[in-house]
Amino acid sequence: MPSIPIVAGIYTDGGPDIRTAYPVNMMPVPKGSGVSESYLRPHDGIVELMSGAPGADRGGIEWNGLCYRVMGTKLVTVTAAGVMNVLGDVGGGGYVTMDYSFDLLGVASGGRLYFWNPATATLTQNTDPDLGNVIDMAWIDGYWMTTDGEFLVVTELSDPLQVNPLKYGSSEADPDPVNALVRLRNEVYAINRHTIEVFDNVGGALFPFQRIEGAQIQKGAIGTFAACVFDEQIAFLGSGRNEAPSIYIGANATALPIATQDIDKLLATYTEAELAEVKLESRLYRSHRLLYVHLPDRTIVYDHAASEALQQRIWFALVSTLSGEQQFRARNMVWNGQGWMVGDPSSARLGYLSDSVSSHWGERVRWEFSTPIVYNESRGAVFHEMELVALTGRVEVGTNPQISTSYSLDGMTWSQDQSIAVGTTGNMLKRLVWWRQGLMRDRRIQRFRGESQAHLSVLRLEARLEPLTV
Repeated sequence: MPSIPIVAGIYTDGGPDIRTAYPVNMMPVPKGSGVSESYLRPHDGIVELMSGAPGADRGGIEWNGLCYRVMGTKLVTVTAAGVMNVLGDVGGGGYVTMDYSFDLLGVASGGRLYFWNPATATLTQNTDPDLGNVIDMAWIDGYWMTTDGEFLVVTELSDPLQVNPLKYGSSEADPDPVNALVRLRNEVYAINRHTIEVFDNVGGALFPFQRIEGAQIQKGAIGTFAACVFDEQIAFLGSGRNEAPSIYIGANATALPIATQDIDKLLATYTEAELAEVKLESRLYRSHRLLYVHLPDRTIVYDHAASEALQQRIWFALVSTLSGEQQFRARNMVWNGQGWMVGDPSSARLGYLSDSVSSHWGERVRWEFSTPIVYNESRGAVFHEMELVALTGRVEVGTNPQISTSYSLDGMTWSQDQSIAVGTTGNMLKRLVWWRQGLMRDRRIQRFRGESQAHLSVLRLEARLEPLTV
């Protein structure tokens, strides 16, 4: 039987374009198995570690073998077993930036700068009036550098609580505001709204950093958390002057686009204010190099390693719902030596990403993928049989879940779902076959849906067709 690709599907909308349908809660894996060169596996689920935290998770970092997080207004440490210790109060606000020196942990929270000293067990705020509003922060070469959107501010080497206004710097290649600071290869990237400038420590008498003229990138990030270090480069959501927002990787004075046309169209559905609140995170795991873009109602993920292996830009989507779109309820991923600890953006609890389940915080979620257009050179065909070649027998214990398929002839309207059981736990030889699947006049798109109880990987889709002669 012929094989039909499943890495990405096709649909149409109200306009004249053909759109790409990315897998939902399923991630493409480039691995030759003898059955196929790639397959779809469930994205890691979320297993609860603890609840009853001081508030929603706002950011985290691993330092000296401990996971530090800000939850609500509290700076806390969390052990791998879920034991939490409250260290102090850093005030309210949105996401926080955390970085560390040899002896201090810095926290930028709600426009303020705090330092935690584990040697003295003290949390201290920098109240120097010359510090100004702290939009973002980074530690480099003994300096704590902050920005208020206009200036680059450094603390004194001998005292991180003191700021000399004569040592202000600026990012002046363009009058756009500074949105973020990112340290990479011992250089500071001042990420402005429409440009990115790179600074190196030259030890000047006043502002100790100097702009590297040839490293400037002519695009910038739309918000403070819309940029991160990804695969030893800078990934960001933003644009240049008079451009629509997109997603780029910046390196060697060049911004390389990684978004597809469909990702750009998705970004265009959000306002500038909504995109300014987007957070980007990177996760290198099991040879996957993943970039998470947390949008208001979903998370889209780019896999750089899979894109290189399959020679196409690999994206997929994550949602925490059974229907429609809803934000993916995992943020601030921190590797603590035993797993990826995450926070729930909508409640005061922590958890782990786990590949043993597909559910999110114990709640069922959906998965979905579809195919490109099956085209028979303008001739019809009868679909006698369709089979998903899958790794079955790994479903949620005590269940025999259903998965369904439907088809579309125009990419907009879909047939009624037809469901089959995927078998129980341990039923490794279960075949997932649909019989008598109707006919097509000249083209057809197939879609498959299931829930997290059906925890299975799909290697291949096969169809037995009988062409219809004209």
